[in-house]
Amino acid sequence: MRYSLKSRQKQTLDSALKRKGFRPTKQRSAVYEVILGKKDHPNAEEILLRVRRVLPTISLATVYNCLETLVDCGLVRQVNLDRSPSLFCPNLGPHAHFKCKKTGEIHDFDLDKATISSLESILPEGYSIERFDLSFIGTSNQGRQN
Repeated sequence: MRYSLKSRQKQTLDSALKRKGFRPTKQRSAVYEVILGKKDHPNAEEILLRVRRVLPTISLATVYNCLETLVDCGLVRQVNLDRSPSLFCPNLGPHAHFKCKKTGEIHDFDLDKATISSLESILPEGYSIERFDLSFIGTSNQGRQN
């Protein structure tokens, strides 16, 4: 399997890296492409296995370094649920995560402006949100018959 970023994704990656003083590398491109390629919130080891399809000699340390850079550049989000390893999410829009305890699947739920305003309203006076992480853990009732 060969990964290659679409022209617009490549431009986004390159400009975000340059803004932070990083240079584009094939390793960073491959890690970014893997995260964008499947919306499943992979952890670093899962990303490593996928990237090795095109870069067989890449190390886990390099993947971690790439992930740190991508998070620092605002290209992906690091998600921490429970005590499990960090996960990486390409969805940069305002959203919450739901982790199903039965399946382990993580689902994104987009948040509209009204919901975000409601969340801001619970903050004490003088505080403002720069970034937020909202997650739910439970079980999905989908697929069950009543």
